[in-house]
Amino acid sequence: MALFERPKKEKNYAMVIVQDRCVDCKACEVACKAMWEVPDGKLNYRTKVLDIDKVENSERKMIFMPILCNQCDNPPCVWVCPTGASYKRKSDGIVLVTPNMCIGCKACMEACPYDARYYNEELGAVDKCTFCLPRLESGLEPACVQTCVGGSRNFGDLNDPNSVVSKLLKEATNYWVLKPEDGTFPNDFYISNSAKVE
Repeated sequence: MALFERPKKEKNYAMVIVQDRCVDCKACEVACKAMWEVPDGKLNYRTKVLDIDKVENSERKMIFMPILCNQCDNPPCVWVCPTGASYKRKSDGIVLVTPNMCIGCKACMEACPYDARYYNEELGAVDKCTFCLPRLESGLEPACVQTCVGGSRNFGDLNDPNSVVSKLLKEATNYWVLKPEDGTFPNDFYISNSAKVE
């Protein structure tokens, strides 16, 4: 018997990242920083691309791995927030932060296994990816998806079998989530034509 079951939602928003398609152009990072006015600084980001140096069959190769908030169905960042500033929307599962309720304790940053939050000094609050919620409400894709030149980032509703994310996961020979052992039930999925990368 499972200890946790994914909640049913009106919309089940998810990101499917086709890792082989990422060319590390950083367009996603630039679009996100511009859209959300993320302050300068290496530690200030809502999304970024990791460069992973990997040796496979005696060959060294560089792998690019986009990361962002996983909008977990079992979000430890929400459970540890002492004020309720971090919360998860029941309708679509997006995890948000109410800045004026955040006291800057950073417990959520410590709890997040994906290092997907940062403290915004200008806001005086923790900030994170929201799947570009205002853009979604206007019928637009997240900024990082719209600017992804390689088609690595894909967004949609898993409840819709015709959405790009549903089709990608259905057609994938395998897919994975980051740190499944943490039991967070992420809504960011990775697929690749090559070996799994963690």
